Amino acid sequence: MDEVHFTQALGDIFEHTPAIAQKAWPQRPFATVEALHQAMVTVMQALPTEDQLRLIRAHPDLGTKAKMADSSVQEQAGVGLDRLSPEEFATFSELNQAYRDRFHFPFIVAVKEHTKTSILAAFRQRLTHDAATERQTALAEIAKIAGYRLGALVQD
Repeated sequence: MDEVHFTQALGDIFEHTPAIAQKAWPQRPFATVEALHQAMVTVMQALPTEDQLRLIRAHPDLGTKAKMADSSVQEQAGVGLDRLSPEEFATFSELNQAYRDRFHFPFIVAVKEHTKTSILAAFRQRLTHDAATERQTALAEIAKIAGYRLGALVQD
């Protein structure tokens, strides 16, 4: 596989940020999927703060009806965020807005590790963080999400 195909195949592992796959390419060969994931996470962590914030902001709000990447749609549907009651939708909308108002980026969580109830608890708990802590938490969650996406796409 050449660099162009590698970047095309893995470009959306990190939400709409193919530059991460492109920057990981020179580190090949990757002995395992985990080694590939770690190389990509290292690239993400080394991005300048503004690029990290762009990556964070590329993620959709949880439980929203807005257009989002297919992988995000599937991940959110897996925990029922596509089937919220009107009350649940209102709660998610309020928390999404409070979180955006506080941190200026969307709340990000690896939904595969959660239920609707635990996501709401995480929202409330993380709203108490300072901005620097929450940026690092968001990046850690993005790394988890990317690991799940990569594992679903690539076999050892």
